Amino acid sequence: METIPLFPLNSVLFPKGRISLQIFESRYVDMIRNSLKTQSGFGIVLINSGSEVAKTGQKLDIHRTGTYCEVVDWNQLPNGLLGITAEGRSTFRVIESWREKDNLCKAAVIFRPEDSIRADAVEVGEEFIEYVDLLKGLAKHPAIEELKLDMRFENLREVAWRLSELLPIGNKERQTLLEQVDPISRLQQIELYLNALNQ
Repeated sequence: METIPLFPLNSVLFPKGRISLQIFESRYVDMIRNSLKTQSGFGIVLINSGSEVAKTGQKLDIHRTGTYCEVVDWNQLPNGLLGITAEGRSTFRVIESWREKDNLCKAAVIFRPEDSIRADAVEVGEEFIEYVDLLKGLAKHPAIEELKLDMRFENLREVAWRLSELLPIGNKERQTLLEQVDPISRLQQIELYLNALNQ
């Protein structure tokens, strides 16, 4: 078990996925400064109920599966705020979470090494080629090209991660996909969503 800072958001991130954030609350400015100084990361978790901005006395309800990420780029934005790009590294399970005195959320987590960028690649079998073709089609969309995602179409694990992020589904469905551990389970769930979208 490890203790990490949490950044609760109305977004779901997958390993190797990227998210751009504007940092304006002092607790997160300090968290990012510490991350850059110590070359450590933080966890992104989907908010179940509550707001991204801390409010006195507000209880934050978060989902128990999230993604550990690291800052891969940062800059000062024209509006004076700190802009960062974070990239997912590994999924984790939250065992316990709490707020520090400065309102920063922290959690004791268990990492899922089998669902991380360090996990062995999973070969794409013939039965999964249609998913690769679907992802290649999505990757050509201008908005997705702009994200400059590193897509490896020969690794089933990465195909499942990217489809989970790019399909036009809600955060609740995306969270369900994040909670799967292996790519085949994830793709089976994706198939259910695709069938629903096509009805």
